[in-house]
Amino acid sequence: MMEEAELCFPHLNSSCRKHSPPHSGIMIIYTVLSFISLSTVVLNLLVVISISHFRQLHTTTNLLLLSLAVSDFLVGLLVMPFQILLTEPCWMLGDQVCVLYYLLLFVTVSASVVNMVLISADRYVAICDPLHYPTKITLKRVQISVLLGWIYSICYSVFMSYDNLKQPGRYKSCDGQCVVSTPVLVDLVLGFIVPISAIVILYLRVFVVAVSQARAMRSHISTLKRSSSVTVKKSELKAARTLGVVVAVFLMCYSPYYCVSLSGYGITLGYATNFFIGFLIFCNSCVNPVIYAFFYPWFRKSVKLIVTLEILQPNSCGANVL
Repeated sequence: MMEEAELCFPHLNSSCRKHSPPHSGIMIIYTVLSFISLSTVVLNLLVVISISHFRQLHTTTNLLLLSLAVSDFLVGLLVMPFQILLTEPCWMLGDQVCVLYYLLLFVTVSASVVNMVLISADRYVAICDPLHYPTKITLKRVQISVLLGWIYSICYSVFMSYDNLKQPGRYKSCDGQCVVSTPVLVDLVLGFIVPISAIVILYLRVFVVAVSQARAMRSHISTLKRSSSVTVKKSELKAARTLGVVVAVFLMCYSPYYCVSLSGYGITLGYATNFFIGFLIFCNSCVNPVIYAFFYPWFRKSVKLIVTLEILQPNSCGANVL
């Protein structure tokens, strides 16, 4: 009887054995993940409502932030709850739901990475080629880029999960596991090395130009200072700094997971360390709106109007939030 009680499915000979972590540790994990999941959903929903509702926020850069907020919102709404279930000693939802969870995880993570690349490209053009920014980065082009980014993320995720979608549960060793297998090298190259290299290169260039512009503004010796059509606007520099923080936090949250994958030491780190590394990726989805709250006055004003239900008033979409 004791042996049967330790099985995920006592009536199956192929059932996995239960290996329960300490109860106190499980409760802490449940509490923390639940809080972060709820915070991620609420904060990113505020970003989505703000940018979608107020006309003043319908800009090309904010459209990219909206796309990023949608991917972060989906992480909090769909991915994190499944992650909480994965802390249980047994997976009870079946092989199809297990594959669906990882497919959603790949889509949202890939979409976040693509959005970060698009944000970096947007800031690169705004800072390094401000004269042609309005003609190069139009609302329609950004909309197409965002749409293509999501299509790419879905196709990439289906490719990564193809074997698991074709035969769910083929890689599990016993009933009660949620295990998938993906092309690690492909994910490392296309999911991390290539996009991260693009982000770093673009933002290094942005940083160099922004520093030189800031020095020119202070010294008043630059020939560009007399031409407002060429000099980078202060608002663009501020946006570059803010989004630079977003990109930096993104790199800090995502790099440990892929660095461990690249080193090959993931299987020797232990449950707690691996959990923390994966946990950082989810935290990134919650941190982004917090960064907006600190750096963007329009976000704070928008949240105030949303919380006080003033957005329900007629013509509230035309409110001044800048």
